[in-house]
Amino acid sequence: MKAIIHSKYGPPDELSIQEVDKPVPKKNEVLIKIHATTVTSTDCNARNFTFVPKLFKLPAQLFMFGLFKPRIPILGVDLAGEIEAIGESVTQFKVGDQVFGSPEMALGAHAQYTCLPETAALVKKPPTISWEEAAAIPLAGVTAYHFVIALVTIQAGQKILINGASGGIGTFAVQLAKSRGAHVTGVCSSANVDLVKSLGADAVIDYTQEDFTKSKEPYDIVLDVVGKTTFSRCNKILKKKSTYLACLMELPDLLQIARSSLFGGKKVKGGVAISNKENLTYLRDLVENKTLKVVIDKIYPFEHIVDAYEYVESGHKKGNVVVKVPHSN
Repeated sequence: MKAIIHSKYGPPDELSIQEVDKPVPKKNEVLIKIHATTVTSTDCNARNFTFVPKLFKLPAQLFMFGLFKPRIPILGVDLAGEIEAIGESVTQFKVGDQVFGSPEMALGAHAQYTCLPETAALVKKPPTISWEEAAAIPLAGVTAYHFVIALVTIQAGQKILINGASGGIGTFAVQLAKSRGAHVTGVCSSANVDLVKSLGADAVIDYTQEDFTKSKEPYDIVLDVVGKTTFSRCNKILKKKSTYLACLMELPDLLQIARSSLFGGKKVKGGVAISNKENLTYLRDLVENKTLKVVIDKIYPFEHIVDAYEYVESGHKKGNVVVKVPHSN
């Protein structure tokens, strides 16, 4: 089979398409013929730690990705495809099922095939959702779900500000917050104002024209998706009893989480979002019912994977970047 091989830490052009052995499912695994995957900031992190906060770079190399050379040769955290074979003990899926999900930090979705345990973050794809839409749901959608639904209980009418509202996570977060009755303010560049408004945002701040941390509007929740601000900078726009949510955290954020858990009305929360069948099913049903829109910026062919990485790392993508995986038939 063809796979995109990550052989060394460096710029995107270190990636190459190579022929590798097609995996064989173990007794509790399914073999997935992948039709679509994505390029995300997580893939960029694993490839060259592009977006990893300094605090976490060395631990990530030591324990997850390999210190001197990559431990995981095939990147890719999102996938959509069909089950081609199943292990002898598999009961939840059958050959021919259309599915989508995530191998999580095992990665491996930038290939024509991969194997996952049937208990993994994998659910059936409705026929009304395209391969590309399905592939874009797991990482971005689950991360938005984690911060907007799992970590906080939004009350109708509460005001939430989302910094990075036009990205993969942000576009989902805006919609999920609105579905809970929040008054949503999105922060993005001028080029993406119309997009964020179309997703239901009640107000949009163009960060190229205005510093949202100096706003006179008080918020119940501030979610920083892109790691471009801090709790201390946002302190003045947070209400006395409020929550600051950080997708990317440095040491000061971790210390503030510990402090806020003991003292004060302003809480800081973070953590890593984990995909599972339950949150994927929740998101799938919203997409199928057309109450949640999957925003796809660009779709790249498999052989243009380097271009896809370069575009994601440019910092200008809207929503998600998807890669179509070819098959001879």
